[in-house]
This record gives sequence, C-alpha cells and structure tokens, in this order.
Amino acid sequence: MRRQGKLTTGITNSSSVHLMHRRHFIGLATMAAGAMAIPLRAEESAAQFHISLGSTAKKAVPIDYLGFSCETMQLSDPTFFAADNHELISLFKALAPTGILRLGGNSSEFCWWKSKDSDQPPLLPDSARRSDNNWMPHSFTAIEPVAVDHLAEFLHATGWNIIYGLNLGTGSPERDAEEAAYASEKLGDRLLYFQIGNEPEYYRDDNNRLRSPDWNFDKYLAQWITFAKAVIQRVPNAKFGGPDIGSNSQWINRFAREAPPLLPGRIVACSGHYYVMGPPDNPNVTARRLLAPDRRVSQEVPRIIGVGNETGLVYRMTEGNSCYRGGKPGVSNAFCSALWAADYLLQLASFGCAGVNLHGGGAAVIRNSLGNHLPGENLTPDGPAVAAEGSFYTPIAGSREMGFKARPILYGMKLAGVLAGGKMRPVTFDQSPQNASAWAADMPDYTTRLVLINKDDRQELQISLPAKHDATLWRMQAAGLSATSGVTLAGAEIKADQTWKPSLEETVSNKNGELQIILKPASAAALFFKGFL
Repeated sequence: MRRQGKLTTGITNSSSVHLMHRRHFIGLATMAAGAMAIPLRAEESAAQFHISLGSTAKKAVPIDYLGFSCETMQLSDPTFFAADNHELISLFKALAPTGILRLGGNSSEFCWWKSKDSDQPPLLPDSARRSDNNWMPHSFTAIEPVAVDHLAEFLHATGWNIIYGLNLGTGSPERDAEEAAYASEKLGDRLLYFQIGNEPEYYRDDNNRLRSPDWNFDKYLAQWITFAKAVIQRVPNAKFGGPDIGSNSQWINRFAREAPPLLPGRIVACSGHYYVMGPPDNPNVTARRLLAPDRRVSQEVPRIIGVGNETGLVYRMTEGNSCYRGGKPGVSNAFCSALWAADYLLQLASFGCAGVNLHGGGAAVIRNSLGNHLPGENLTPDGPAVAAEGSFYTPIAGSREMGFKARPILYGMKLAGVLAGGKMRPVTFDQSPQNASAWAADMPDYTTRLVLINKDDRQELQISLPAKHDATLWRMQAAGLSATSGVTLAGAEIKADQTWKPSLEETVSNKNGELQIILKPASAAALFFKGFL
C-alpha cells in the first residue's frame, strides 16, 4: 500500500515524479421494469455523441475480477476476518458473490508466525527505529493460527478466495514455510496462491532499508526462489504469484520471464501495484487530477499483460487506490473516487487484466504499516474523525465496535463488476468526449451490458447507439464529486445490514433501431440489454 510512491506498471505522472518515488502502479439481483428514461428537457443543452461497439473478445473477464487488498497485520485481530462478523461479510457479498481478498502490504514484512507461546519475533532492523524518515512499520506483529482458522471461516461465508502474502523482508524460509503449511491446510481450495514479499524493489530505499543499497533484481530473485522452495517442501502443491512490485515494471517483466523456468508449474500470476497520485499532503492531489486520463495505464499495462501472455501468466493488480499513504480526505473518500474506480477497473479489464484489488483497512492498521504516519489526518479539521472510521481510501470503513459501511469507491467497484464474466467489446465514440468513457461486454446469458461514465461535473451527455433491443438502466450518482455520502446505484444505497438490490430502474426503449441515454454531469450508468447488440 503505497508508502513511498509510484506506479506498479513502472510509470510516473510527469507532474509529480519528485513526489512519487514509489507507488503508482490494477448473480445480479433480478431486474424489474421501472420508470421510463429521463428525457432531455428543451432548456438543457447536452454534448451529443454516437457510440458503436466492436468485435467481442475471445476471453471473458474473470468472474472473480473484483477484490480487496488488506494489510497482513489485520490478522492480529482474529475477530476481524471471522464468520460472525456479519456486517463485513454482507459488504463483501454485496460487492461480488465471488471475489479475491489479498493479504500483504507493508505490514506483511513485519508480521511473524507465532505457532506456540515460546516463539520469538525476528530481530528488528535498525532502519525501523528511524521513525521520522522510515515509512515501514517500527514494530513486529504476531500472527497466530487462530486468525487463519477464523479467516477460513470468513472466506467460506463470503464465497471469496484469497492471495496470501508471506514475509520476505524480515522473514526466514523456515518460518514462512511453517506459516504457509498451516494456511494451506486451513484455507484449502480458497487459497489461490502465495506471494512472497511486498514491493521488493524498494527494500534498498532510504525510507525502507530492508536490504543494502546494492540490492537488485538478481539478488531478489535468488532470495525469492529460496523462500519458495522452502514453502514447496512443506506445501507440495503450492502455487505462487509475484513480484508484487510497487512501480518498476521491469521487475514484473523479468519475473515473468526468469522465475517460471526455475520453478516449473508453480508460478501462475505476475502482480504489481498502482496508485494514481500522492502523497496526500501534495496540493496537486485533487479530484480533477484523479479523474484525468493517465497515459501510464494505457501504455504500460498492455505491455505487462503481453509479457504475461508470452509466459503463460495472468497479471493481477494486487494493490492500489486513488492516493498512496492512506488516501486524501475529500478525494479518496468522495464520489470522485467511485467514478475513477469504475473507469479504471474496466479499462484494465479491457486490456485482459485478471483482476484488481483496491487497498484499504482501518486507519490504525494503515498508520502502523506506514511507520506511524497517516498524512491525511492533518489536512482537514475533521480528518481525525473521518480516520476513526477507516483509512481515507478504504472501500469499506468501520470496525466491529462501530459497525461497517460502504465508502463511495465501493459503488464504483460494484458498477464495474456488472461486466465480470462477460467478453468485452471495444466502444468507439464518433468524437472524443471531454472526460467520459464507455465499456461493453457480451454476457454468458446472451445479453450485452454497457457501462457509461461521465467524469466531467459540468457537461451533460446525450449518447445514442444502434440497438435492436430495449434496455434496463441503473444510474450511479451523488450530489457532486466531493460528496462523501448519499451515493446510490440504481437508486439504492449499499448497507451492511441488508441485502442490496436495485430500487430505481429505468426502461430505455429503442426507437427505429436506436437508443438514447442522457448521462448527467459527474455520474455513471449501466445498461442491461435484453439480447446481444
């Protein structure tokens, strides 16, 4: 979870290179007929666009495309991921009936497996004691077997699977192997694969210092293979993903090419991180910057996925969000993050990405993983109060004591999820929109779905497309880009105490083989056609 700053694909926004030394790089409810689509009123003006759909992709977006990323430290509280944490379970299930939880982050490098009372933690690195300039944890956290027991029950209750992170930074092959053996036994088929280490290219950096300044990919791979072989000795069927880098795409490409031959049949995925911007106290971190197109993504992600395809590996964006170092209040926890998330997740899906895990968790956990820093707390008068509910970028805020709730970004994730399981089709505008996008997929039930996103908060859009069928429409909207509450999808809020279902669905009828939709400023919509387009 970006503690230093940059892009998982290895690119950095040119306006903030000096700031981002490390972290930037990714069954629906029954639909009843509702009100007619809102017509364009005469006194309003809207930018008019015509869109068309291209050929259907050969591969489908994985049904488990959506996911959360959490700090391994969260397991220090065995009651968090537990079968009786009903509110958290309901929000996981509200997002997706099948998803992937990833455990890792900075704290994974300072978590240690304690299987019996006599076990002792590793030695604390000297660098961890420099609290002012070190953005890694400054203490160790014990993970005990009971936490994995409860985690297994939680995953069963949600229907989700897991990517389990192991400690490379301060761990040992023997202890990682012991933890992996227990996790494999208890998690069973819910365990997709292990990751070993978190953002290893930063180990040599001044704000990390888990390795010496001469640390490089060759040394990393040699150590990683040693740890992986130790795990295989205890878990004969173990699978792995990596390198889980923060920004250096060359590490991903080299890992994809060089690691699999050393462990044939064991490595199934390559992975990396992506944060759009940061740190939070940078005044250039704004909603408008969040919603602006990012060429890093369109240029680098296809290259990484291409290398993975050459070597038989899928690519998953295992950690990321709007703003590294815990997020920024008024941006990361606002409706603009929902529009960004929907667009970003579907853009990656169109490239062939296997899935996206957006990072989050409680403020205390995130603060600890950042070396007791959480910059966003000091940016607004209500910063500490907001942080009491959770880190600013977390999709699910709250705790067992205060209850859990969906942040706006969760709505954007859910909107993107309507295309999970479908085969995407490129959407072409007849003219370039100001800041809008469209994504489509043909679904297994012989229907087409379309997601429209208007990230411009001033321009209303009128979009037309050729259509043989009528469609049902869900809108995602809020009072404005800065709204931190009152977000709805299909007229309904996502609440922890009830099953989500749409409450306001519009019927959009095709007229003479054409369908028209009005998309309000700063809003998005999903259309469910009654057949293939």
